[in-house]
Amino acid sequence: MTDRTRFILTEEEIPKAWYNINPDMPASPGPVLHPATKEPVTPDFLMALFPAKFVMEAVSMDRFIEIPEPVRELYKLYRPSPLIRARGLEKALDTPAHIYYKNESVSPVGSHKPNTAIPQAFYAKEEGVSGFTTETGAGQWGSALAMACQFFGLDCQVYMVKVSYNQKPYRRVLMELFGASVTPSPSEKTAFGRKLLSEDPENLGSLGIAISEAVEAAVTSNGQYKYSLGSVLGPVLMHQTVIGLEALKQFELADEYPDVVIGCIGGGSNFSGFAFPFVHQNLTAGKRTRIVAVEPTACPSLTKGIYTFDYGDTAEMAPIVKMHTLGHTFVPPGIHAGGLRYHGMAPHVCTLYDHGDIEAVAVPQLATFEAAVRFARAEGIVAAPESAHAIRVATESAHAIRVAIDEALKCKAEGISRVIAFNLSGHGNFDLSAYEAYLAGELQDYAYPEAEIEAAKERLPSVPQPA
Repeated sequence: MTDRTRFILTEEEIPKAWYNINPDMPASPGPVLHPATKEPVTPDFLMALFPAKFVMEAVSMDRFIEIPEPVRELYKLYRPSPLIRARGLEKALDTPAHIYYKNESVSPVGSHKPNTAIPQAFYAKEEGVSGFTTETGAGQWGSALAMACQFFGLDCQVYMVKVSYNQKPYRRVLMELFGASVTPSPSEKTAFGRKLLSEDPENLGSLGIAISEAVEAAVTSNGQYKYSLGSVLGPVLMHQTVIGLEALKQFELADEYPDVVIGCIGGGSNFSGFAFPFVHQNLTAGKRTRIVAVEPTACPSLTKGIYTFDYGDTAEMAPIVKMHTLGHTFVPPGIHAGGLRYHGMAPHVCTLYDHGDIEAVAVPQLATFEAAVRFARAEGIVAAPESAHAIRVATESAHAIRVAIDEALKCKAEGISRVIAFNLSGHGNFDLSAYEAYLAGELQDYAYPEAEIEAAKERLPSVPQPA
């Protein structure tokens, strides 16, 4: 252990390959099924949606996959990101725990999302398509893809969940600044959006709905556009492992190793990017680090969802995968952790959770913001509401902070020093309206009703069981 606070790598130490967890999975995540036939999808079906290299990464069994040099060059704009010892937070909590956070808010758009947006845009440029359609919840993903598309001269069409579109106008401005078109979802631009608005003109939208609109826009473009997803799928999780791979090197500099690794989770991207390299050490090198995923009680897919096959979107156009799900018709409440409102979860994450390799907890909105305020006053960083969830056990980032704080206070109560690490997946500079509402006492907690989860079972797809 050293007395340093910041642990910085050089540009030359940016990982040269991503970590692919496929060959180390303790069980199969299950097949990807065609939404109409319910049979395993063909490469042709996937390549109609995604760039070919992206599809090949999804099925690769190579443990490490080389990062293309043009991607590494753009990573140098913000990578390696720092690992920080949260000494101010430790002092404020009066805890013997050592708390570290990986600061992904240093990227140009303020989150971890460019780690996959850049390679996806690079693959699309190589393939010669005009651009991407995509969805975004809180706006971090849309901002990242808009920036990446601008780097490679691609068009970017973003369908933004309407409640977040209204809550976070400056995220929309940032996307438009990078040349993207941004449409509140559900919209009049797609057949599915028009159908939903005819049924409920006040529909606030969901990630599932926005995915449906983006997929429809891509498949009706006559091959001019591909669809891009910022979470859930295997290649996305793999691209994000630059976070954890850097962290492993940085903990060597710190002469420590984490006892607990924490990340907020919505679809799985930032959690997997930070945690999977540590899961790899647990599975192959005899490490025993606790890996904790933190989600909001308003969207508790891992902790309360059904583990079964479900559509990835609301319109039943996207592939069917096995995951913990609240049902593809799920429409979340308007909580401010917009990046954590997906109805399902990455199949790889679900498999690890079901197998017992990772843990999951759900935390409420008010406790999350309380943790985020504590973190800001101790460390000087306003966390995204998503990240604050991890801070609670350790706001996207505030959820991680909440859990990190809880773990540190447990150390204090037990008189034990543990090393706690969480991923600060993004800053909250565009989320100050949420903090304003919290400080004014206007936010409320919300727990997703059990009755709604039970009702979702009636709308799940009927999938033939293997013989």
